[in-house]
Amino acid sequence: MAGKRPVKPSSPEYAAKLELFERLVATNPQVQRKGDTMPYTSVNGHMFSLLTREGTLALRLPEPERGAFLATYGTKLCEQYGTVMTEYVEVPDALLADTGTLREFFALSYAYVSALKPKPTTKPKKQPPA
Repeated sequence: MAGKRPVKPSSPEYAAKLELFERLVATNPQVQRKGDTMPYTSVNGHMFSLLTREGTLALRLPEPERGAFLATYGTKLCEQYGTVMTEYVEVPDALLADTGTLREFFALSYAYVSALKPKPTTKPKKQPPA
């Protein structure tokens, strides 16, 4: 990521951001944090938030809220592994620290993804014994 200083997952800075992310996730009792090396949340097989390895929170938002968020907070779409994640906005650090304001966007993200058609499971079904 150009312009972003990478944060080591073992660093105190990353730990502080992870704590803020977990505080945000706790605002919705229906959501469980997943992922060990890259924490994220999902519903019905669709991811809607993640804390990148650089320590940036990305939220999946619908249009027109996505465009309004980008303009209001002067941020950009999230990029991971050289690919722009077109529905994910990067949350500025100041907003990440403001759980009260950010929870509204987190709830919007959850509602948006909850309305999507569930993804089929990739786990193979167990065959009955022969």
